[in-house]
Amino acid sequence: MPISAVVNTYNAEKTLRRSLETLTKFDEIVVCDMESTDATVEIAKEFGCKVVTFPKENHKSAEPARTFAIQSASSEWVLVVDADELIPSALREYLYARIQEPDCPAGLYIPRRNYMLNQFVKSSYPDAQLRFFKREGTVWPPYVHTFPKVEGRLERIPASRTDLAMVHLSCYMHDLVDKLNQYTDNEVYKRKGTHVTMLSLIFQPFWRFFKSYILKGGIFHGKLGYIRANQESFYRFVMQCKILENECENDTDIKVD
Repeated sequence: MPISAVVNTYNAEKTLRRSLETLTKFDEIVVCDMESTDATVEIAKEFGCKVVTFPKENHKSAEPARTFAIQSASSEWVLVVDADELIPSALREYLYARIQEPDCPAGLYIPRRNYMLNQFVKSSYPDAQLRFFKREGTVWPPYVHTFPKVEGRLERIPASRTDLAMVHLSCYMHDLVDKLNQYTDNEVYKRKGTHVTMLSLIFQPFWRFFKSYILKGGIFHGKLGYIRANQESFYRFVMQCKILENECENDTDIKVD
């Protein structure tokens, strides 16, 4: 049975070529581009990808385009890959073999190895992602950091199978800051109606730092573990501030004589 690899893109020229090089043996590569202004589309065409376009408009992340991208594929089975991710040949072979088995689930969570400063972030592993599933009936919610809704039974590839893990490439700090700003904008929309208290403003960032640095062992990974924990904490703090800001913007009590 054929498998389509689906890649969502927006100005992804820095990493797209490396990603596509790991996808060439799939039956089809669909690149769903959100009106990139760099060489993203040209690179996709070099690899013979099927290129479809989703309007960028005011979208802050790829999630609003995910369902459109998935349904643009021709195969019954779809593997969703970000433009900064690599797919090992062992994973590709595993997926093709798995769909031939009678007990194959409708979707698979795949472990992912995240890199920062070109180093493997051990504290984030396995970071399981629901990226492989049957196309029919699958819908991806239009919010950042969500998983698709798949019709049928789901399974997880064991974290012990590190040979099957997707590779999430390092981002430049400039790109990480840009993504933080974009994603937290989307979080405000996703969490509409959430009330931010003084306790949550203090506790949530602290908890994310503690969880990453202490509970997940970031403390044993030197500078990288400390940077990662602060990144996760700051993300939560900015998200909380933006939700609070949005709440204040809707306050009509302020009057000017």
